[in-house]
Amino acid sequence: MNTRLDSSAPGRVERGNGLFGVYVHWPFCAAKCPYCDFNSHVHRGAFDEATYVRSYAREIAHFAALTPGRKVQSVFFGGGTPSLMDPRSVAGILDAIGQHWEIDSKAEITLEANPTSVEAGRFKGYRAAGVNRVSLGVQSLRDGPLAELGRRHSVDEAIAAVRLAQSIFPRSSFDLIYARPRQTLDDWKDELTEALWLAQGHVSLYQLTIEMGTRYYDLFQAGKLKMPDEDLSVDFYELTQELTANAGLPAYEISNHARPGQESRHNLLYWRYGEYVGVGPGAHGRLLIGNQRHATAAEKLPFDWQQKVAARGHGLVTDDVLSWEEEGDELLVMGLRLREGIDPKRFAQLSGRAISDRQIAELKSIGFVETLPNGFIRVTDRGWPVLDAVVADLAA
Repeated sequence: MNTRLDSSAPGRVERGNGLFGVYVHWPFCAAKCPYCDFNSHVHRGAFDEATYVRSYAREIAHFAALTPGRKVQSVFFGGGTPSLMDPRSVAGILDAIGQHWEIDSKAEITLEANPTSVEAGRFKGYRAAGVNRVSLGVQSLRDGPLAELGRRHSVDEAIAAVRLAQSIFPRSSFDLIYARPRQTLDDWKDELTEALWLAQGHVSLYQLTIEMGTRYYDLFQAGKLKMPDEDLSVDFYELTQELTANAGLPAYEISNHARPGQESRHNLLYWRYGEYVGVGPGAHGRLLIGNQRHATAAEKLPFDWQQKVAARGHGLVTDDVLSWEEEGDELLVMGLRLREGIDPKRFAQLSGRAISDRQIAELKSIGFVETLPNGFIRVTDRGWPVLDAVVADLAA
């Protein structure tokens, strides 16, 4: 466990910003996609979902005891495939959250869904349970790439699911993956143009990345999967920014686009370095306890997690106190993804040091960062494709 200066000492700074949310991880999927490195598991056989959900309620109680008095501004059901859950399970988890914390009357309650597990009765059940936003894993509007990505739905099913979600929930979004093997810029222009006609307030657009431990990683290492080179990846990114901006859904984060007021509040909580509880197998959290920021992570295996919760009330396998330097680095990594940028004063408060004026000046000279009228520092359009390098320079 890491250590740092005593946060109870005179002159300490308050490390929170008033943002608090709950992430709920549902680990089960109908199938494992070849590009996915998330903590997802295909389970076959008998499964007592009601008993399993009671483990979530117990872990929520554990975290609530550590974070009394918080007001929940967002809840996010991620996975895995949360849309495989019985709507009563979603309602039970939300009830448990409401029993231990106050839920803001305007809280955003998001549930991720796959088009293959969507039907009107289930969606209406989620809405009745309190869900007011869904995020659909569409991934492509072309049947061939959908099959290559391991998706089990067709384009027609995806479009029907998006329209159904838009008719039932006040807010919705869907994801697409681009810069895929053999995809051309013209292909993506046509596909994204169709997607932007379909989208309403929000869309998430991710360049395909090869993650260790996935089937795609094995194929890539074997030379059987050819990815776009760096220059083409930048061209894909710039085309994406142009089309989304012209459609009235500009990027507010490097991979997320929304009309004003339609941004994902839960993801903004992450990127603005707020506080969040991570509930369920493999879930991560960032909690302020005694003015120290704890980085938590739970057991990944679904039924091992359940056994740990039964034995001790939680499934945590990691609970580290972050150093001031680590907090500052996390603020940079998260906040510089945002179009609004970061407040250098908050960085100095959290990390105990200022960002180097020399580094800022060097990055400005090559057009990678800029200072806004409110004093925030943000990465420019030119700098976003090399964001990792920009963050490393500022953190040095």
